Amino acid sequence: MRHGFIKVAAVTPDIRVADTAYNTEQICRWIDETTENGAKIVVFPELCITGYTCGDLFAQDILLQHARQALCRIAAHTKEKDALIFVGTPLAVDGELYNVAAALNRGRILGLTTKSFLPNYGEFYEMRQFREGPKQAGEILFGGERIPFGPQLLYVSEAMDNLVVSAEICEDVWSPVPPSIEAAREGAVIIVNCSASDETIGKAAYRESLISGQSARLIAGYVYANAGEGESTTDLVFGGHNMIAENGSVLSASRRFRNGAIYSEIDVSRLAGERRRNTTFKSAQERTLPRISFEVELTQTELTRKIASRPFVPDEETERAKRCEEILTIQAMGLKKRLSHTQAQSAVVGISGGLDSTLALLVTAKAFDALGWDRNRILAVTMPCFGTTGRTYRNACRMAKKLGAGLREVQIEDAVRQHFSDIGHDPEDHDVTYENAQARERTQVLMDIANQENGLVIGTGDMSELALGWATYNGDHMSMYGVNASVPKTLVRHLVRYYADASTDMELADVLYDVLDTPVSPELLPPKDGEIAQKTEDLVGPYELHDFFLYYMLRFGYEPSKIYRLARYAFGGEYEPDVILKWLKTFYRRFFGQQFKRSCLPDGPKVGTVALSPRGDWRMPSDACAASWMRDLEQNCR
Repeated sequence: MRHGFIKVAAVTPDIRVADTAYNTEQICRWIDETTENGAKIVVFPELCITGYTCGDLFAQDILLQHARQALCRIAAHTKEKDALIFVGTPLAVDGELYNVAAALNRGRILGLTTKSFLPNYGEFYEMRQFREGPKQAGEILFGGERIPFGPQLLYVSEAMDNLVVSAEICEDVWSPVPPSIEAAREGAVIIVNCSASDETIGKAAYRESLISGQSARLIAGYVYANAGEGESTTDLVFGGHNMIAENGSVLSASRRFRNGAIYSEIDVSRLAGERRRNTTFKSAQERTLPRISFEVELTQTELTRKIASRPFVPDEETERAKRCEEILTIQAMGLKKRLSHTQAQSAVVGISGGLDSTLALLVTAKAFDALGWDRNRILAVTMPCFGTTGRTYRNACRMAKKLGAGLREVQIEDAVRQHFSDIGHDPEDHDVTYENAQARERTQVLMDIANQENGLVIGTGDMSELALGWATYNGDHMSMYGVNASVPKTLVRHLVRYYADASTDMELADVLYDVLDTPVSPELLPPKDGEIAQKTEDLVGPYELHDFFLYYMLRFGYEPSKIYRLARYAFGGEYEPDVILKWLKTFYRRFFGQQFKRSCLPDGPKVGTVALSPRGDWRMPSDACAASWMRDLEQNCR
């Protein structure tokens, strides 16, 4: 439960219809197994103590008496269990029969959530046996204790901040206004559903869409436990389709037609943070729902859920290709509008033979196609200097020609040497002045050519470089429109590869593949034996790590120690813990120290959920202090 994670389980036990003793035994067995596996919230199906398909047997006193006794036995079985457990059962109260989800914790029945919406259509006829629960919760006398009874009961953890759980039952979530909506507005971050949803053609996909959609709408975790094998098959078949979802993503789902348990970890702190940031998520102005405390120990939750090591890049190839095409289109449409609005006659792109300038040139070509302009109005400018290698130079020139852009070469070495002479800098001193003078000279050339050609300078820098400040202020940091400004380095690579894979021009594709194989470098230091001497990732760290850090810091606001924990989990086997910690410290030091470069960024299109524009997603003081973040790393990442 440290860092906000809580392990949950959804269980479909073997049952026998109307055999409460057998069902109790199976439920208790699964309580033992799930809690031994670390689950702190365990959810069983609707009416699982008796079976959902008892029909008119629900009118038999003996079944209801045995169900009540079974609930008491199961509650007693939880006395030494460190979990909040939800079990479905019928319950007779004041001459009426209700379908309820009982919440059990440490040997007690904490509350009885009633089903609000009873289906009475198609294959369902629940109104024949049951009554809708009351509109508002009250209390009933059960086993000598007064127990909360009704809809939208909130179960509040004493040990874990923000952990509030509420239950609904099957049809409730299919209704126009599910009870979970108001429960979420009053603080519930995990919704559990005790369900008995039968299988028909196409229903599983709709059910999954419904549960994931509800978790997204409520910015909540959702644990759905469904009835399965053991229910009567007189007219229906139940598949035990269990799901665990979090804010629109299905973390775990069972194979249908196989009873058992699924597990995952819901990130409660992430959900709470998302709600704070989302101004359209409106909390209830006053609390009216019952709040019931439950006990679980605050322990370290072992992670089993998938944590993507490349969170900006979809794993699945088809989805990745779809994402790449969409991003390229967004980039191109942003540039198309800017070119049209400014009445520019050309676009000027500085090309180096590296990934970023390659992507910028590809996007510019796509924008020109959308405008119906001839690509020869794109001016690709290569500016060799001290660090340029033959490989990158040749790739830059070949790529420009294959794309149909105009190509201009400007040798800047003499101009930079003159500048060194003017400011009194020794050209043998390969310090930051040596490097930045080249970057600024290139930007000056591009800007002046753009004036000559009535054009716009297209920025090439990507979001990862902006995060680290790996750009020369008023050098490659500056442009007239930055098409790559919200594209992280790990995604740049996939965008270029996608373009190469989709290209019908094999010569162009070969150039792009070679660009992909070239080490990332600003090429500002002289080559060694004709090869690139300055490799960016040797200096600032692997971009795949930095993009991971950036995503979880900006998207979810995670503390450094949590990011470190997730990185160790996601990159297990790829990087040693001390390597991850080293570059994480570098990331925070550079991110805070280089904000001044981001505070004056040129315009550029947002393409994903994370962006650094000072006009939009990220408004940070340029002189903010990183001390608290660094202390967390020092104190909690040993």
